[in-house]
Amino acid sequence: MNDRIPIPRDPANDYTAEMAQQRREFVTSRTGTSLQHVGSFTLDPAQVAGNIENFLGVAQVPVGLAGPLRINGEHATGDFYIPLATTEGTLVASYNRGMRLLSASGGVTVTVVKRSMQRAPVFEFANAREARDFGQWLVEHWDAIRAAAEATTRIGKLTDVEQYAVGNLLYTRFNYTTGDAAGQNMTGKATLAACEWIKARHPLHPGYILSGSIDTDKKHSAINTLRTRGRRVIAEVTIRNETLQRLMRVDARTLFRSRQVSQAGSFMAGSAYNGPHAANGIAAMFIATGQDVANVAESHAGITYAQLLENGDYYWSVTLPSLIVASYGGGTGLGTQRECLEMLGCYGDGKADRLAEIVAAVVLAGDVSLGSAVLAGDWVSSHDKLGRNRP
Repeated sequence: MNDRIPIPRDPANDYTAEMAQQRREFVTSRTGTSLQHVGSFTLDPAQVAGNIENFLGVAQVPVGLAGPLRINGEHATGDFYIPLATTEGTLVASYNRGMRLLSASGGVTVTVVKRSMQRAPVFEFANAREARDFGQWLVEHWDAIRAAAEATTRIGKLTDVEQYAVGNLLYTRFNYTTGDAAGQNMTGKATLAACEWIKARHPLHPGYILSGSIDTDKKHSAINTLRTRGRRVIAEVTIRNETLQRLMRVDARTLFRSRQVSQAGSFMAGSAYNGPHAANGIAAMFIATGQDVANVAESHAGITYAQLLENGDYYWSVTLPSLIVASYGGGTGLGTQRECLEMLGCYGDGKADRLAEIVAAVVLAGDVSLGSAVLAGDWVSSHDKLGRNRP
């Protein structure tokens, strides 16, 4: 490794236009690649401190506009125009079509059911009985443990600690509410403080690993589907059969039959989501609004549930049990991302529930559109028309 050539850095002030330019020139000298587009941006490099290291430019992702989407939420109410950042042709047009149908059906009713963010330490003992007894000790010292955790944060609140015994180990899940922040770092710091308090005061001074992996950070898991991570949000709509036929060229009975078939296929494949494509809309909104895009791994998981009503209309719902969004902190304050959040009325304190409702409604719009397009024969033809950028 003696011939390793390090990336240019300035330990005193690395977030300047000059250092970004120096790194672009370094790339050009090493690879011959011009970074003209990467180097064209409007943000101040000083603003990205805490968001990225070795900054050299930006990745410009096209942003399209879909809507209006009528939402009947407890936090988001009215008609919304939705920014979607994507390079997938047809996606914005498809979501726009779904939004038209949902709005014509009176809008999407959205409900935030639960809020919870975790860190999941595992404690180690000599045998299973010690681990079991330690679990009881945690219950008896709940108030002090909560105080130790909450001393590290202004807005984080420890709500409960789950316990799962395996051999001589006790796996725990420390569950928090985290206000308008996504909260992974917040809960990590708080749980570390709680674990150090526990280790110092328990008679056995147990060793621990801060994450025993049942918090499943940025990974899908069945436990999060059941127990919630981030926000548990439900979006639902009842669509009149006549409206379906007029706008989507498919009837409710055919759509419900397709849902039964898709349900069996999703079960056989072991899918994390049994609807058409939650990840598309979530990823496009996450990129546009400065969310941590890796959280799509958890956030896209969910359950589609539908009913063919006795009058021939169609009830369609989407439950997202692990939707992780923030209206403050992280990438939400950067120029482009803040503008997109402000377009939705979702920037700043007190807006994360509003953003969660909008994202869930968008997922339902995309699912309605794609599910109908497959049956009506529009799926392939629309991609041929809108999704090809090669001769």
